[in-house]
Amino acid sequence: MLLLAHGAGAPMDSDFMNAMADAVAAQGISVARFEFPYMHRRRIEGRQFPPDRAPKLIEHFSRVVEQARSIGLPVWIGGKSMGGRMASMLAADSSLPMQEHVKGVVALGYPFHPPGKPEKIRTEHLHELQKPLLICQGTRDPFGKSDEVSGYGLPEQILVRWLEGGDHDFKPLKRSGRDQEELIVEAAAQLGMFIS
Repeated sequence: MLLLAHGAGAPMDSDFMNAMADAVAAQGISVARFEFPYMHRRRIEGRQFPPDRAPKLIEHFSRVVEQARSIGLPVWIGGKSMGGRMASMLAADSSLPMQEHVKGVVALGYPFHPPGKPEKIRTEHLHELQKPLLICQGTRDPFGKSDEVSGYGLPEQILVRWLEGGDHDFKPLKRSGRDQEELIVEAAAQLGMFIS
């Protein structure tokens, strides 16, 4: 089972999350999506709220892992952008009791740094990670392009798969002749091979 968290600005049933969940399920992997409390509050109140701080997000993710364990399937965690980063932070923190039940991590469009601020790298915890991590990243992603990421010295258990022409949502340029759905299916196939 893959527990899939949303990104900072879009809910668990965004077009991207719906398409990705379907594509991953087509690989024979059960997918469960959930929302962090701030996003649930947005849905209830119909107003915008910023994401909670990482400790609160990770605590909530831990509770979701605990609930998923009762299903009896091996548990993988991951998410889109911020959701993938929180999954990797949970898996890297050996003090968290739920961490031991996680088989590995998947990040879809990892936010290596804020757009336009490549000096603010968000990879420190990745060097503590003992679990396998797959990152599917568009080559045009402003949160981390291949020439930047190649210089980060990521640990060997982290596998980065580049989606040619994709942006942060895996949308390629029209002139490429490809579309977002193709890149989502490509990412899901990589994910399927990685988990199996």
